[in-house]
Amino acid sequence: MTLVRHELKQSWKALLIWTLSIGAFIIICLFMYPEMKSQMNSISSIFASMGAFSSAFGLDTLDFGSLKGFYGIECGNILGIGGALFAALIGIGALANEEKNGTAEFLLTHPLSRSGIVTAKLVSVLIQVLILNVSVWLMAVGSIAAIGEPVPWKEVTLLHTAYFLLQVELACICFGISAFLWKGGIGIGLGLAIALYFMNIIANLTSKADVLKYITPFGYADGSEIFSKGALDTCKLLVGLAFTAVGVALAYWKYNQKDIR
Repeated sequence: MTLVRHELKQSWKALLIWTLSIGAFIIICLFMYPEMKSQMNSISSIFASMGAFSSAFGLDTLDFGSLKGFYGIECGNILGIGGALFAALIGIGALANEEKNGTAEFLLTHPLSRSGIVTAKLVSVLIQVLILNVSVWLMAVGSIAAIGEPVPWKEVTLLHTAYFLLQVELACICFGISAFLWKGGIGIGLGLAIALYFMNIIANLTSKADVLKYITPFGYADGSEIFSKGALDTCKLLVGLAFTAVGVALAYWKYNQKDIR
């Protein structure tokens, strides 16, 4: 627990900045909704008829003129992209940063096994992801209530749960990659998050690429599918859980045999 507290103390500023930034963008979008609501019907029909663009972002499935549709598209993308980048960033640096900063050997002099170090690092990453998501969810539902709209509890909670699981999966994959790195790999983590996001867009554009939805975690965190079906896709979630487990397993395996520099 000492190492977990140390990790959280080291990263609290970055966590606060990311949480407030994502939350602020969502709050701004929601407070713009009442002003845009009267014009949404015409805008929604235009967006829904934009062919491939509509399919890519779920505009042909969700009613952009309703709060649920607006939230699923606008706020969902903010949390999806922002949360994914944050998760990738903290995951990719969790183990690699010790060697990058020259503190790895000092850390290993403490009465902790290598597996114990990996566990503490992983727990700190997951706690940060949890704090960000709970905080953003509270800000979102508070903002919906503040603008005088009924809170669609089920849909909003499902969407936020999906993005939380997405971030856990991405953080764990990057955590596994981090064990193989000698220096920081920020570019690798952020590049992976962006690539997975665009995989989902490609899958939305053509049914021939549907398999990509089982590779990218954005496949089960697609707001248009969640809001239309009222549930998460269990099959895609299980595939995501498998990727998560592989990432964690690789971290333990590699770090326990790694020649720490």
